[in-house]
Amino acid sequence: MSEPGPPDDGPTDAVELIDAPVPEHWWWRTGPVAPGPCVVFDMDGVLSDAAGRQHYLEWPQRDWDTFFEACGDDELIDEVATLLSLLDDDLRVVLLTARPLRVRPHTLGWLERYRLRWDLLIMRDWGDYSASRRFKQGVVAHLRSVGLEPKLAFEDDRRNVEMFHAEGVPCIYIHSGYYD
Repeated sequence: MSEPGPPDDGPTDAVELIDAPVPEHWWWRTGPVAPGPCVVFDMDGVLSDAAGRQHYLEWPQRDWDTFFEACGDDELIDEVATLLSLLDDDLRVVLLTARPLRVRPHTLGWLERYRLRWDLLIMRDWGDYSASRRFKQGVVAHLRSVGLEPKLAFEDDRRNVEMFHAEGVPCIYIHSGYYD
């Protein structure tokens, strides 16, 4: 006859959260989430309509600083926002943008204004001037290393769409017209 064990308190609702350290340019909305499947959304041209600031990037003088500073004034792309709201609650939502970290306050204000669902905002770190494709490819690897598995992505840059496909992540192309 075996000794009785501790009393069974029934199932627990304990959830293991991501406890790996993350870089400064990663921003949790309310704190780390449980590892699991995620959906990755680009921002400019996918969720936010940056058409009103594209003129800052016309030749011969591209003004990236002013282009990014104006990001808080963008309109929401309603159709993609609706799609985002319809995602299964078990999916983590990662907003992956090549915006520089210096405009995080503008970006957080924009997200609050439109009350979008998201769990993790990842922006380009200070001093990172790498191509968007290279930056985002590194993030995909880092997401996986902390237990977030990208299952789908939404992008408006065909080079990033190709990168996601090469990384085994299905990616839906959203035509913004910015890269025509």
